[in-house]
Amino acid sequence: MRRLNRKKTLSLVKELDAFPKVPESYVETSASGGTVSLIAFTTMALLTIMEFSVYQDTWMKYEYEVDKDFSSKLRINIDITVAMKCQYVGADVLDLAETMVASADGLVYEPTVFDLSPQQKEWQRMLQLIQSRLQEEHSLQDVIFKSAFKSTSTALPPREDDSSQSPNACRIHGHLYVNKVAGNFHITVGKAIPHPRGHAHLAALVNHESYNFSHRIDHLSFGELVPAIINPLDGTEKIAIDHRFLLCCPGWSAVAQSWLTAALTSWAHMILLPQPPEQLGPTDNQMFQYFITVVPTKLHTYKISADTHQFSVTERERIINHAAGSHGVSGIFMKYDLSSLMVTVTEEHMPFWQFFVRLCGIVGGIFSTTGMLHGIGKFIVEIICCRFRLGSYKPVNSVPFEDGHTDNHLPLLENNTH
Repeated sequence: MRRLNRKKTLSLVKELDAFPKVPESYVETSASGGTVSLIAFTTMALLTIMEFSVYQDTWMKYEYEVDKDFSSKLRINIDITVAMKCQYVGADVLDLAETMVASADGLVYEPTVFDLSPQQKEWQRMLQLIQSRLQEEHSLQDVIFKSAFKSTSTALPPREDDSSQSPNACRIHGHLYVNKVAGNFHITVGKAIPHPRGHAHLAALVNHESYNFSHRIDHLSFGELVPAIINPLDGTEKIAIDHRFLLCCPGWSAVAQSWLTAALTSWAHMILLPQPPEQLGPTDNQMFQYFITVVPTKLHTYKISADTHQFSVTERERIINHAAGSHGVSGIFMKYDLSSLMVTVTEEHMPFWQFFVRLCGIVGGIFSTTGMLHGIGKFIVEIICCRFRLGSYKPVNSVPFEDGHTDNHLPLLENNTH
């Protein structure tokens, strides 16, 4: 009974076979079929290799939600070089809550030389080139996220030459922890001192001739410090214009107008127009402003998981000239504000089952498509060839009979001559 049941089961399974085998004696091969098969196998191999490269690659997924964390502190990472001696400048933060964070809480003042060495200039040139490409190709940011902690740090390399030049600048670097509210980080003349109505800087003791807020931002970021991440202001360099030199040399006025930005247009007109020298006092200087919008960002890749911040920035600079109505304080001002939205950036990878399904679709689709195309092509060729064959037969001359009828048939046998 068991054998009979097994035989019945096997016969039932054989009847359900959806892939019946055809004996080789009934299979007919052709050169056209072999050519189509070769093309199909080559296409399948190429598409399989491309699909495998897609399977190995990853992509970044962006999700947005409301940032509900307002109680924690925000870390600001700073590395700025100012072309003034350290005893003449002071840096601190003042937020909307009128909370002052002094530079002594985490910043270091290091005397240095403002001019870069050849290796450092090459580093700055490459960093500025990357910044320009990032502004054009936004998809490169995904590559930077995936390369975090894999490549070397983007910090300014140390000087390779022993410069005998005396320090003429001040490098302010370190980090500060501030409240997660809008604030103003600034570097201006004089050290900061507490004040009942805010804070003040001891600028009266500094000679105006020493004012020079030419600066270079080697690094500025918010949140956790992540190596290999390039921020929008990294590599920025601003050189203050010596306007007193322009005033003493009138022939340079036209050149100066092309140098100045749109924000300085009114000041350029003031130089070009004939005015008394007393209206342009020797105390004029420049203010550099950076308006920053900070977006909290959670970065999750297969290498790291960090809570950092992205930001966008708008730059503005103008001349401080009280006689001409351009009021303000000379210095470098970075006014930041936090966005209420938080971005979660996650690195994703194609699962294996999806890769397998796509691979089966490639193989099956190419087999079916090439089979149909080969059948259609063969059918069209047979129709064209049959028409040519039918057209190759010519009508035979008719043979008349005695009763007037004609015979169009060919004779079966020819008359033998004896």
